[in-house]
Amino acid sequence: MKKLFFAILFSLPLLSGCTKSGDEIRVGEFGSLTGNDATFGLSTNKGIRLAIDEVNEKGGIKGKKIKLITLDDQGRDTEAVQVVTRLITQENVVAVLGEVASSRSKAAAPIAQEYKIPMISPSSTNPEVTKIGDYIFRVCFIDPFQGFVMAKFASENLKVKKAAILRDVKNDYSVGLADVFAADLKKMGGEIIADLSYQAGDVDFKAQLTQIRSKAPDAIFIPGYYTEVGLIAQQARDLGIKVPLLGGDGWDSTKLSEIGKEAIDGAYFSNHYTSESTDPVVRDFITRFQAKYGDTPDGLAAMGYDAARILILAMERAQEIKPNLIRDEIAKTKDFAGATGKISINENRDAVKSAVVVQVQGKSNKFVTTIHP
Repeated sequence: MKKLFFAILFSLPLLSGCTKSGDEIRVGEFGSLTGNDATFGLSTNKGIRLAIDEVNEKGGIKGKKIKLITLDDQGRDTEAVQVVTRLITQENVVAVLGEVASSRSKAAAPIAQEYKIPMISPSSTNPEVTKIGDYIFRVCFIDPFQGFVMAKFASENLKVKKAAILRDVKNDYSVGLADVFAADLKKMGGEIIADLSYQAGDVDFKAQLTQIRSKAPDAIFIPGYYTEVGLIAQQARDLGIKVPLLGGDGWDSTKLSEIGKEAIDGAYFSNHYTSESTDPVVRDFITRFQAKYGDTPDGLAAMGYDAARILILAMERAQEIKPNLIRDEIAKTKDFAGATGKISINENRDAVKSAVVVQVQGKSNKFVTTIHP
C-alpha cells in the first residue's frame, strides 16, 4: 500500500505536462522516497521540483517544458540500478538527477555512463562516485574535504586529542568519511583510540559504546545516517557518555531529533548549507521554498535545488538538448551562486565549495562556523 501511495503521488505531476516527447524535455530523478532514509529522497525531490517548476513557469527551455520523471529506489542499491535503467531505456530521459546515498550512486552510475546520459548527484560525497566516468557529476563536496572539516573542527574548536569512531561498515559513505577523519585528525596531532563498527538496521549499540566508554575519548565521530545515529546518541547518554558526538551530512534530517531526542542535543555535524545564512541567494531560495511547501528546507532540499539548477543552466547553454552537449556544459560550471554556496565543477567533475558546521539544538541546526577548501 505504501509503495502504491508513493507511485501515485509522484506520478500525478507528470501527467499534467505535454503528451508528446518531442514537446518536452524529459529529465529523470531517482531517490529513496521510501525506506530507512526516505527523508533524504523526499527532501531532495522537493528541491528539484521547485527548480523545475520555476523554469517551466517561465516558459521552459528553448520553448519546451521539462517533464520530471521521479522513481523510487526504496533505499536499495539493486533497485537504484533498475530504476536508472528504466529512466534511460524506457523513459528516454536526457539527464538523471540522483542519488543522495553514495552506495546507490555508485551502483547506478555505470548505467548512466554506459548509455552516455549525464548524471548529477546532489549529495553523494564518496570520492569514487565521479570516478566511474566522464558523464557522472556531483554538486556537493566530497568526503576527503568533509572528513578534513570535522577533524579540523574537532581539533581546533573542541580541542579533541583522543577520538573514537563508530562507523557503518556496510556503507561506502560512512567508511570513506571515517577513514578520512581518522587520517586527518592524526595529522593534526590527535589519536584514534577506538574504531568500531555497526550495520544499517542495527538497533543495539551498547556493546560498541561500552568499549568506547572504557577508552575515555574526548569525542565520538559517527559518520552514519540519522536513523542509527539517533539511537546511538540515546544509548551513549544512557551509558553515561557525555562527550561531544560528531558526524557528517548524513545526519541532516528532522528525524534525527525525533529519534535522538535530548540525547542528540549539542552534537555537531558538517553540512552543505545553513538556513541561518544571510546570503541573499540563500534567503531567496528559502523564501520560495517556504511559499511552495510551507516548511524550511534542509540541506538535502537545497542540494536538490542546486543540482537541478546547474542542469537547467547547462541545458539552456547547450546548442541542442542532447546528452553529450548537456554533459559538456555541466562540466563548464564555474562560480554558480547556489542555495548551498558558490559551486564550481573541477576536472574530476566534483564540486569545489565550502562546508558549514552546525550544532543540533532541538529540532534546529544552529550555524557554528564555515570551513573553506
